[in-house]
Amino acid sequence: MTGLWGELDLPEAVVTGVETVLPGPFRVAHAAAQSVAAATLAAGELLRLKGIDPGTVSVDLRHAAAAFRSERYLRVNGSSPGDVWAGLSGDYRAADGWVRLHCNYPHHGDAVCRALGVPGDRDAVAAVVSRRRAWDVQEVVIAEGGAAAAMRSRDEWLGGEQGQAVAAAPLVDCSRVAPSPALALSSSDRPLGGIRVLELTHVIAGPVAGRTLAAHGADVLHIGAAHLPALPTLFMDTGLGKRSAHVDLRTPAGRDVLWRLVSEADVFVQSYRPGALAGLGFTPERLAEARPGIVLVELDAYGWSGPWAGRRGFDSLVQMAGGIAAHAGLDKPRPLPAQALDHATGWLAATAAMLGLRRRAVEGGSWRARLSLARTGLWLDSLGRLDAGGELDASDLLADIESGYGTLTHVRMPGILPPSPPRWDRGSPLPGADPAQFSPSAPGAVRSS
Repeated sequence: MTGLWGELDLPEAVVTGVETVLPGPFRVAHAAAQSVAAATLAAGELLRLKGIDPGTVSVDLRHAAAAFRSERYLRVNGSSPGDVWAGLSGDYRAADGWVRLHCNYPHHGDAVCRALGVPGDRDAVAAVVSRRRAWDVQEVVIAEGGAAAAMRSRDEWLGGEQGQAVAAAPLVDCSRVAPSPALALSSSDRPLGGIRVLELTHVIAGPVAGRTLAAHGADVLHIGAAHLPALPTLFMDTGLGKRSAHVDLRTPAGRDVLWRLVSEADVFVQSYRPGALAGLGFTPERLAEARPGIVLVELDAYGWSGPWAGRRGFDSLVQMAGGIAAHAGLDKPRPLPAQALDHATGWLAATAAMLGLRRRAVEGGSWRARLSLARTGLWLDSLGRLDAGGELDASDLLADIESGYGTLTHVRMPGILPPSPPRWDRGSPLPGADPAQFSPSAPGAVRSS
């Protein structure tokens, strides 16, 4: 179980438990344990740089698998906050196969209705889709600014131009953006104590990355905007340990606020579509100039090269397009038992951020890591198959924390790091509840710059 850790230049961890805790043939629990272990090991290596022995890092398979489905177990004041799927989202049978429409955001649902010439009614959408080819439905919805994916087989994906572009990329593409002096870590006894993280992300991978960094002691500030739609259940689940501020990047004043925050940040995590932030002036080069030594972590759906590099995508769509939802002998899509591409990419993004901080402490420089859901899907596919497992009971893996929403019952942070157990010190905030500024450094802490 050392393939991922070796690829990321990390030591080994101890993994306990059995793998057959989730249904389906893909090794989702195995991928969860590896992803959680990678992030925990990376946190341990930061402790090692501070002269603290990280001890033996260990991960329980069942706990890691539960963390990959954390949104399913979330409760607010004892009640379910509601289904994460909304509106017209779902799989639809087309004339020659299946297509999935992602309509959790209202504007994506509107795009489907415009593209198909129907009202916002599921039966009406289904009737039109049934008469058209899946690929055609996908393309007209995309052209209208929506999000959709036709189901393809593994061979069709790997044989296509985008699948080949994804296969040619590393799981975590890391490069130096610009030279800068080495920056020592703070004297905090937490791996990321004194580290400031600026997070401009939306569901699910990017927020999971920020949530993971917060659990290891980072000051994580999520930046959203009042005019942008949000999914409350997922925001509650992934907001643990963070603060939230609204900044309108459409305005010069909003962009000035973001530049100020960049100048104070150590890590900048973003999941805007490729080129979107750069179009506002926030290119990797300018970010590194504004904050020498910054670590940039960028996420997208379909990879960073190829004809689909700028296409809107979500976990469920990448499963459809990438051959994961298609299984031999089945006449309909079979999704993974978790939004595993999102969660794994989020944990790996947090790992990349910590590896970047280690590099800047040892070598200096500003660093950039790029990851994609599609490349994570290819990694999951490479892990092989297993006999289907059972349904996970996570009741003993939950804890309560107070939040802006009330009492949240959530999956505890997985991964054991003996000298500094990961934890969240605050519950999820309401969107935009905090000022657009980082917290003051903890008393006695030494900032990393």
